[in-house]
Amino acid sequence: MSFFLEIIRLGLNNLRLHLLRSILTALGIILGVAAVITMVSIGEGSTRLALEQIERLGARNIIIRSIKPPEASDAGQSGGRSWQVTYGLKRETLAAIEENFADARHIVPLKAIGSEILRNEIRQTSQAFGTLPEFQEVANINIARGRFLTREDVEQRAGVAVLGHQVAQRLFPIEDPLGRTIRIDDHVFEVVGITTPVGLSGGAGAALIGRDLNHDVYLPITTAAARFGDLITRRVAGQFSAEQVEVSEIYIEAPTRNSVRIFASRLQRVLEVRHPNLRDVDLIVPFELLDTAERTQMQSNIVFGSIAGISLLVGGIGIMNIMLASVTERTREIGVRRALGATRDHIVYQFVVETGVLSAVGGIIGVALGIGVTFAIGYAAPYLSEMLNTDAQIATALTMWSVVLSFAVATLTGLVFGIYPAVVAARQDPIVALRHD
Repeated sequence: MSFFLEIIRLGLNNLRLHLLRSILTALGIILGVAAVITMVSIGEGSTRLALEQIERLGARNIIIRSIKPPEASDAGQSGGRSWQVTYGLKRETLAAIEENFADARHIVPLKAIGSEILRNEIRQTSQAFGTLPEFQEVANINIARGRFLTREDVEQRAGVAVLGHQVAQRLFPIEDPLGRTIRIDDHVFEVVGITTPVGLSGGAGAALIGRDLNHDVYLPITTAAARFGDLITRRVAGQFSAEQVEVSEIYIEAPTRNSVRIFASRLQRVLEVRHPNLRDVDLIVPFELLDTAERTQMQSNIVFGSIAGISLLVGGIGIMNIMLASVTERTREIGVRRALGATRDHIVYQFVVETGVLSAVGGIIGVALGIGVTFAIGYAAPYLSEMLNTDAQIATALTMWSVVLSFAVATLTGLVFGIYPAVVAARQDPIVALRHD
């Protein structure tokens, strides 16, 4: 044991005598380990953010959405200043789904209504929907103040509305929205609730459903049907358009995650019967995107790890080059040690200890640097987004496996690349080494 302690003492003493060279030698390992931890943390954070956004839509949900077919859009562009088109989900399709999916936990329709939402002189393009109280559970919507729709609202066709977080801030910048009224076209509604920020703005969830839920307004579906009918009229840039859509979206919540794909396959067949080629409807399965995101996460980690692994490889080569130069520089020292009775194994141990210490210390510093940079990025990200006035989000998530793996690979790299210089040193002829200047 004392022999190995002496070997370690000699190795550490030699590294201390050439401190600057030791630091520069370990720099490749330090940066490589820090790069592994930082890049994996950014990749893991971004993936978790995307997964959270998709989870908010409900991993057991399947969304069917009415979409304007290409031929209808072309007709509108070439048909002059006024046109009307009928497309999308029908009530008979909703009835067929309710009949064939009695085992679903919830089947919730949404009906888009109105052309404008107004509050005094403030107005915005309508993003109002008639729906059922179950939509709150299906879409994972939380209420910040007030309440969501109730069964009594639906049965009584009440003139009440629940505002999304952003639309509430826009229409009521300084007032309390609860108990106030808004207008959707010519119809007045009392505000009974405001949702919490959904967090899908500019993210994967918003791209998935085609809109930002923070700008939604929810009414009882019976009220929407009675007051607005199926015709949605809009006027944009002097052009008048009318769209007749009976049901805008349908949310189907499967009983378990394992049954989501089975439900999706059955829904596909039901829709193909009533909507050939699915030209005016779109079937969205967030759970499949969840799987895709998880696979993407694994691929990203492999890519990031490979890039950072190259940095570690370069660091290992740097250690080997410096140690080979050290062998030449310390040839006479090697000769003296051999003359005093040191064996070739002793020389190998000394050089391996030096490279092992270099890589281990470099790994420790790299881990500290990587963790520090990760937390710094996470802390600065909100301020950076605010400065750049963008909704883009940067998230980091430190993972223990990246820390352990990067340190282990760094240490192993140093040892592997240190073996060759150690063998070269041990093979020195003692007599020739002693005569070396």
